[in-house]
Amino acid sequence: WEGKYDEFGNRREIEIAACAMPLQKVETIDEPRSNAEGSGQLELFEKKSKRLDDFRNMLVWGDNKLVMASLLEQFKGKIDLIYIDPPFDVGADFTMNVPIGDEDDTIEKEQSALEMVAYKDTWGKGSNSYMHMIYERFLIIKELLNERGSVYVHCDYRVNSMIRLILDEIFGRDSLINEVIWCYRDRANRKEHWNQKHDTLYWYSKNAGNFTFNIDNVRTPYRPEYVIKFKYEDEKGKYYIRGKNIKGSPVRLKDGLTPDVESKYPDLTFRQYLEDGSPPLDWWEMPILNKAANERTGYATQKPEQLVERIISASSNEGDLVADFFCGSGTTGAVAEKLGRRWILCDLGRFAIHTTRKRMIEIQRKLYSEEKPYRAFDVYNLGRYERQWWQKDRLKGMEEEHRRIVLAFYRAEALSNPVSPFLHGKKGAAIVSVDGIDSILTFTELKGIVESANLAGARELHCLAWEFEMELKRNAEALEHEFGIKIKLIRIPREVMEKNRRPGIDNVPFFEMATLSAETIIRIEGGVRIADVRLTNFLPSLSEASSKELEALKERAIRNGFDFIDFWALDFDHKDNQPFRHHWQDYRLRKDRSLKLESDCGHRYEDNLQHKICVKVIDTFGCDTSIILEVPGGGVKRKKN
Repeated sequence: WEGKYDEFGNRREIEIAACAMPLQKVETIDEPRSNAEGSGQLELFEKKSKRLDDFRNMLVWGDNKLVMASLLEQFKGKIDLIYIDPPFDVGADFTMNVPIGDEDDTIEKEQSALEMVAYKDTWGKGSNSYMHMIYERFLIIKELLNERGSVYVHCDYRVNSMIRLILDEIFGRDSLINEVIWCYRDRANRKEHWNQKHDTLYWYSKNAGNFTFNIDNVRTPYRPEYVIKFKYEDEKGKYYIRGKNIKGSPVRLKDGLTPDVESKYPDLTFRQYLEDGSPPLDWWEMPILNKAANERTGYATQKPEQLVERIISASSNEGDLVADFFCGSGTTGAVAEKLGRRWILCDLGRFAIHTTRKRMIEIQRKLYSEEKPYRAFDVYNLGRYERQWWQKDRLKGMEEEHRRIVLAFYRAEALSNPVSPFLHGKKGAAIVSVDGIDSILTFTELKGIVESANLAGARELHCLAWEFEMELKRNAEALEHEFGIKIKLIRIPREVMEKNRRPGIDNVPFFEMATLSAETIIRIEGGVRIADVRLTNFLPSLSEASSKELEALKERAIRNGFDFIDFWALDFDHKDNQPFRHHWQDYRLRKDRSLKLESDCGHRYEDNLQHKICVKVIDTFGCDTSIILEVPGGGVKRKKN
């Protein structure tokens, strides 16, 4: 494929080391207490908790090539099982319907700018770019697997031939253990050709002939008419059928049949015992998820837990480390947690990370309520996406052209003699900065921009970017107070990349990051401050809403912005430059759309010191917004943000 060899015919080396970068821990999720217990009743929680502290599971937001390369330092040769379900539909539509509010309403969520660019990078040159993408990732996957490790790759007729050849090349043909066919049914009824009702799973081991396979975990139950034939029971309570001795043939001794027992039954040559089930076949007939399934998250490519459970049960043991680097809605993590495995999950999509986070918290809560073991997990952030299809294809790699187009769409005037490389334009009294197309705007970058704007005498700063680092809104508020500059964080809309849009002529929507406000509610009991938080206002950014629904959604957001909140959480003792710790959460479920707007945990402050509460809200599109509330020392009743 194009890109495999250089101009001299030599195999291109993959620069894995150059892709490694530090993972930033942004959330810790340890204690899934029920609301009834309250966050102050730590003794009750610890008594009931079965949390295992041997490993902290990991959920990472970022491009999986960079994530895997970054994991090599700590996890090279340490992962027992990897299951991946990479994209295999060249014409896929990533628009999906997501629920909103308390009722059954749904709205369209479009693909984020980062996901869209990544998808075009994957398929921009058809199968060539797809094969190069998957080849690089398989190379790193092999490095991450331990000596008995396995990888299962999920695909369909569109890419299975390409994927198998690449897997053969990297792992070796002898390492192919099985080609598994998953058969399913749905309502599609095509009449012009055979209906396509199966996917393919390739199972490769890192080393041929050296892998984990627990056959007793995945045997198929026998049919009742077969089981009923086993009518004899031995002294151990096991059932069997008898076989007649054939004259002249040697006696065959089976399980539990000893020579002294044989002497009592001279006409018996063997016992065939009833096993727990028949050995599994390499074709699996199981249903796809229906719309009413309890495990349904609404994620477009979600696979049934039954499918992933069979893989994890067969090819890993309790306590093993399982990974999925295209995690989507988090099915692999959900099954791994229930089966007592450790896990690492990764996805490029912010909505996928949010869906998985919420799903894993719900499983934590369920296991905790049943007094079963579970593990804490952390959410990580990985910064930059390495290539941008639009920049390469349309702008010929020129960052200056990218900024010129964005400023024109934003109706801002380009600075002719900028005093800093961070500052690019002016709109009214505000200075405008346009982040690079291959960037996620980070706190470090934002601080440099603000310092430059301050030296230029600006009192208002508009920062335009494709994506923002998690927690950036909260950190921007601290910079506002420090420098006395009003900061607006504004997403660059996908419309600027459309060929039929003309910069400076056609209107495209630019949205500021969401606005959130809340208040603390503090009561004094026995000299101890007990705190809760009430949400008072939320205005979503709507940056990933469908364009055709935009006007109606704007009106609804102004009327009731709380309808757009899907999840919110509280860290009652937040520390600067430390990850967000989940002390309390509430979120909407698919079958329960209600949402509390006031926490009910009653967090206790036993001292009289000042504390900070971090409030994190995630909207229905998966975008997060955080603010800080101050808890003064003493007995102040209420403090508004």
